[in-house]
Amino acid sequence: MDTTYAIRAEGLGKRFGDTTALDGVDLAVRPGTVLGLLGPNGAGKTTAVRVLATLIRPDSGHARVGGHDVVRNPHEVRRLIGLTGQYASVDETLNGTENLLMIGRLLGLSRRDARARAAELLERFELTDAASRAAGKYSGGMRRRLDLAASLVGDPQVLYLDEPTTGLDPRSRNEVWDVIRTLVTGGTTVLLTTQYLDEADQLAHEIVVIDHGRVIATGTPASLKAQTGAQTVTVRPAFTDELDRVRAAVARVAIGPVDVRGELVTAPVSDPGALAELVRELDEHGLVVAELALRSPSLDEVFLSLTGARS
Repeated sequence: MDTTYAIRAEGLGKRFGDTTALDGVDLAVRPGTVLGLLGPNGAGKTTAVRVLATLIRPDSGHARVGGHDVVRNPHEVRRLIGLTGQYASVDETLNGTENLLMIGRLLGLSRRDARARAAELLERFELTDAASRAAGKYSGGMRRRLDLAASLVGDPQVLYLDEPTTGLDPRSRNEVWDVIRTLVTGGTTVLLTTQYLDEADQLAHEIVVIDHGRVIATGTPASLKAQTGAQTVTVRPAFTDELDRVRAAVARVAIGPVDVRGELVTAPVSDPGALAELVRELDEHGLVVAELALRSPSLDEVFLSLTGARS
């Protein structure tokens, strides 16, 4: 059995009536890593997850999880995976312990083993103090952590996270990110779909971008950023009455339109020496700046360059 990849999909195709959700999608995820699956709404991300989780059958192509074919050996695949969807699926009338105990019993654990596993996961996700509280009274971040804990009751080797931080505040998102990092450090393989590009930038070892059901780009976050070529220079004048002169100086080193928003001047540059050249331009014209920076493209900019302005 080939275990080079925890997840391996080749040529996945899936149609719903006249709509093509997947059109020859290839994926390869090495054990103990995070693959970020990105794309606009309706690109096919959730459909790919549902195929890999054996919830729907592909119309074409094939996929293996942990070396098992998702169509021929779905039961073996289900023994290896956990799935957390876009919205917490915990029972809000049950408390934390009862939610995890129920999942454990459904998975065939004895009552004793299920209770022990629930206590272990509640401690791991820092929910022990809330174990006897109804899940409906949890904060959004706590419910999401409980939902993640529920997906781990069966100790899966592969975890599918379909937009796991949807609707969470920044602090709760950071809490979930920390949990994911801990899981991966422990050897879990994660397939992550997300609309938050900074989330993929923070967590993913590799990224696959799909649009209209097709893979349009693959690579590490750094390599995808490098594909866009241009970097961005940012300048904030020390004196607002010099804004036009600073804009003119930036334009002389820019390779594209100069953008002025408030007191901030930005423009794309491609020459590695552009920042030094701009410093000389500013100095020669006696212009003083309060802020001067050169940054690589953000993953958001990469995403827009690949898929267009559609969100």
